[in-house]
Amino acid sequence: MTKKIPLLIDTDPGVDDALALLMAFNSPDHEIKALTIAAGNVGLQHTVANALKLCEVAQVNIPIYAGCPVPLVHAAEDAAYVHGMDGFGDIGYTASTQKPEQEHAVQAIIRLSKEYEGELVLITLGPLTNIALALRLDPELPKRIKRVVVMGGAVTGQGNTSISAEFNIAFDPEAAKVTFEAFPMMDIIDWEAVLRHGFLHSDFESWLTDGDHRAAFYDAISRKTRAWSEGKRGLHWHSADALAMVAALYPESIEKLETRFITIDTGQSLSRGATPVDWAQRSGKTANARILTTYPQALFESKIRAALGLG
Repeated sequence: MTKKIPLLIDTDPGVDDALALLMAFNSPDHEIKALTIAAGNVGLQHTVANALKLCEVAQVNIPIYAGCPVPLVHAAEDAAYVHGMDGFGDIGYTASTQKPEQEHAVQAIIRLSKEYEGELVLITLGPLTNIALALRLDPELPKRIKRVVVMGGAVTGQGNTSISAEFNIAFDPEAAKVTFEAFPMMDIIDWEAVLRHGFLHSDFESWLTDGDHRAAFYDAISRKTRAWSEGKRGLHWHSADALAMVAALYPESIEKLETRFITIDTGQSLSRGATPVDWAQRSGKTANARILTTYPQALFESKIRAALGLG
């Protein structure tokens, strides 16, 4: 039997995080060693509760570690206006009886990187606060991680949370800068790639109708966000974290990557949180990012359907 690939997922659930996590839960080839939780889409109290509830709904037993409740340096606005005040559409779900582990998320990241040295795939679906703090405590961390997949950035400056910045990076640019400078290479799934990989609201609604109990729960928690998205972006639904997850789980199917150097703007101007890319390779800096350009749309959608119980 082939050994399962160990995953560590750092996340801030969130509606799009929830879909990505359902995809990870559904993969027979991977084993999630932990979910480490940050503030981002909403506050830490809610993101932890949402992670616990999603595991209960999906009937998976995964340790969950609460992490940083605020960005490293500057306060930031959450995305409750998109996800609901509780991050799961304000449906008033009954809280899970499961509790988070006592160990802090940052300590868990460091410990698991040692337990699965050279094997662990790190997937980040939210702000990089927990990862940056782990790097400050243990600068040798990157040497032990096999692969890093980051949902974040807007590689040509077409942001979703400001003029030029994507939410996960803009929420904690200082943490992003620490992370991008520490890892020699990361796989980046940015907001503009997400926009190229949308799927019709009408199709998605049929998947939710035809799926199992996971689809029913996701239907409920995502209604507010889907209505907001349809009003803002039209016919297509976009799930940033789901795209990051399919690229993380099935990298052999990636159609095109661009390998470049990325830095982070941590200033206080309109470009704070932007992710400038050295497209023309003028800086002389060694590339630190493989930027996803295209992923097979049919495969992406099939993995979402499977995670919702459609086989």
